[in-house]
Amino acid sequence: MPEVRSGQPESRYFHSRGLRLHYLDWGNIGAPVLILLHGGLEHARVWDQLARQLCSDWHVVVPDLRGHGDSEWSSGGAYSIVDMVPDLAALLAELGAPVIHLVGHSLGGNVAIHYTALFPQQVARLCVIEGLGFSPEARARRDRRSRLEQLRQWVEKAREVDLRRPRCYASIAEAVARLREHDPLLSPELASQVCEHGMRINERGLWQWKYDPRVRASGPSEVASPEPSDLWRAITCPVLLMYGARSWASDPEQDGRMAHFAAVRRVLIEDAGHNLHHHRPEEFLTHLQAFLHGSD
Repeated sequence: MPEVRSGQPESRYFHSRGLRLHYLDWGNIGAPVLILLHGGLEHARVWDQLARQLCSDWHVVVPDLRGHGDSEWSSGGAYSIVDMVPDLAALLAELGAPVIHLVGHSLGGNVAIHYTALFPQQVARLCVIEGLGFSPEARARRDRRSRLEQLRQWVEKAREVDLRRPRCYASIAEAVARLREHDPLLSPELASQVCEHGMRINERGLWQWKYDPRVRASGPSEVASPEPSDLWRAITCPVLLMYGARSWASDPEQDGRMAHFAAVRRVLIEDAGHNLHHHRPEEFLTHLQAFLHGSD
């Protein structure tokens, strides 16, 4: 019988490319493995509410991406998508290389897509929440500038991020208010959860985010990069693409990107933005569970 752990997850660590990386193990060892990947500037604990509801059927594993949460920072600021794919491969090796079900949001969704394309035999089903990267329109707008100009702007942004002091808060409550100002669809309870687990007190006695500020500077490999449609076409497992009707992100059904996937379904969640799994968790979970259990 699978070993089911109730209540809180267990913190564990693994190593990838010289970094000590953290993940949460929700137990139920012996059940099919479900990995949840958070978005940029977030952390593993943002999935707690959903993980608790999923761990009765799945062995739920939730990593902190490099530079986020309780994972180590990269001393060289290596935070591009391709830097994170070997970390996911190392996590699977740590777990015994199981075939997995994979869910990723935004940055985590893009990492999940890259991994699934490169190792399709390892992924049974893939759910991506607004994680396809640049829309065709945004890519075209970016590429109106020459590659030379884009590289120069990337260097300037990397230097700016290096010199910028992290934003600090006098209290968790102040950080919660700022987060909800940025994302008003976020519930007070989840905003508190995000801040309580995602912040630490610094040497000045102020609260600041655990993530490395340098994760804000996108990697140079993304400068003038082509649309990764070759990766999308390489994915053979069933794919669920989820988008929020109130999000800034482009709908892949309307912009044509969805057509590159072999077995794909797209779900649009009303009254939700980019963080749709936070904004409408019950509706998200209903769609996700049906997909994971094969109700395509």
